[in-house]
Amino acid sequence: MRVPTSTLFNNCYGKYGIAAVNVFCAEQIHGLFRSAQKTRAPFIVQLTPVARNYAHPEMLSAMIEAAGRIYPETIYSVHLDHGTPEHCHDAIRTDHYDSVMIDASHENFHTNIEITSGIVKEAHSEGIAVEAELGVLSGMEDDKSIDNSRANYTDPGEAVAFVRETGCDSLAIAVGTSHGAYKFSGKGGLQFHILEEISNRLPGFPLVLHGASAVPMEEVERINQAGGSLSTKARGVDNISLKKAIELGVCKINIATDTRLIWARVHREFFMNSPELFDLVIPGTEYMKAYEDFMIGKFKILDALGKAETLIVK
Repeated sequence: MRVPTSTLFNNCYGKYGIAAVNVFCAEQIHGLFRSAQKTRAPFIVQLTPVARNYAHPEMLSAMIEAAGRIYPETIYSVHLDHGTPEHCHDAIRTDHYDSVMIDASHENFHTNIEITSGIVKEAHSEGIAVEAELGVLSGMEDDKSIDNSRANYTDPGEAVAFVRETGCDSLAIAVGTSHGAYKFSGKGGLQFHILEEISNRLPGFPLVLHGASAVPMEEVERINQAGGSLSTKARGVDNISLKKAIELGVCKINIATDTRLIWARVHREFFMNSPELFDLVIPGTEYMKAYEDFMIGKFKILDALGKAETLIVK
């Protein structure tokens, strides 16, 4: 059952995290919905502009709607991730989304406010929530690359003014994470003093952690053993840090890199170990199972197991 993102955030704030997972294909959608139904964990399914371009927005939306029928005991919202104004306009005009993210974080503070405010006004008129971003994460998000020299942490004082001026419903903050598979390589990890100050200045307001994948070293090593060449210096957000972030007001935990690593590991190992095979159904089925197992573990880490029960309207 689809529910507004506000329903998810009001229920989880300070208690557990909502996994917000980017999907690109049917295998990922099956794995995500299947794991959520088994664990009774609420979640957000996310579509990025690149995913929409890859599989077409109507195709992805149709698959998500079908998954909602196939797995009727799931509680979820649908979100546009990292949208430009044009992507947000398009998403708002449909009935496929419960929230959109307008990403004007690369603009200066006042321009970010101006762009975000316009999207908020449009989205709210259609009953759609808006996530905004303040501060810039380094790393790679789909086709956007931000180097470390351009990354910067979110200023707590600016965060308060930004939320007040824009009327956004949730805020993605830059507190030390990064997009892609490189995360904290050579970095100091999450800056909890910044997160805590933002949380104290915006009590009860839903915060969002982008770039929150764990980047398990076991997955990286298995990919490399099967012919990959990923850096072994990367590390993602550890479980203890995630739990602490949730206690400090982070409601939405964005996950993408980990599911891509699993895809790479499953398919590299399959074709290395079975070079005579070419049927996509075999590795695809294995990927769905591996994806499901991963998400079950992630829901447990976020303390989201069974929380969908508290959101069901009797």
